[in-house]
Amino acid sequence: MNFLHINDKNPPWYITGLAFECLECGRCCAGPEEGYVWATEEEISKAAEFMKLSDREFRTKYVRRVGLRKSFKEDKKSHDCIFLKDGSCSIYPVRPTQCRTWPFWKSNIATPDDWAEAGQRCVGVNRGQLHPIDEIERKAGITEE
Repeated sequence: MNFLHINDKNPPWYITGLAFECLECGRCCAGPEEGYVWATEEEISKAAEFMKLSDREFRTKYVRRVGLRKSFKEDKKSHDCIFLKDGSCSIYPVRPTQCRTWPFWKSNIATPDDWAEAGQRCVGVNRGQLHPIDEIERKAGITEE
């Protein structure tokens, strides 16, 4: 998706920004379907350090290879992210970019209906701080879904 900018003739539907406030509810980390939490080598190392585990031990226990990429594992029954504990993220301070940029993913901001669908899952959508278009598009541009 090519993002439009304020100076374009047909600005995106979210030109005035979008409201979002993370309430750390964990619903964006929960199943019911299998998914991926993509993580870079640096993000994996930061999470290992945060959990006070060796890089090798952390990778063995929490990381899986998917093609050429790496993802954090998920609970096999619930499909929740493996770091979702008691309804919140146990590695929140070092969560990967994919998590830090939620809900400003390309798939969530493509249309008003997609944004509304994200709001069905996330109670923080359409509440709290208004995020400007440049922040939304920056986050959407760095996120691998």
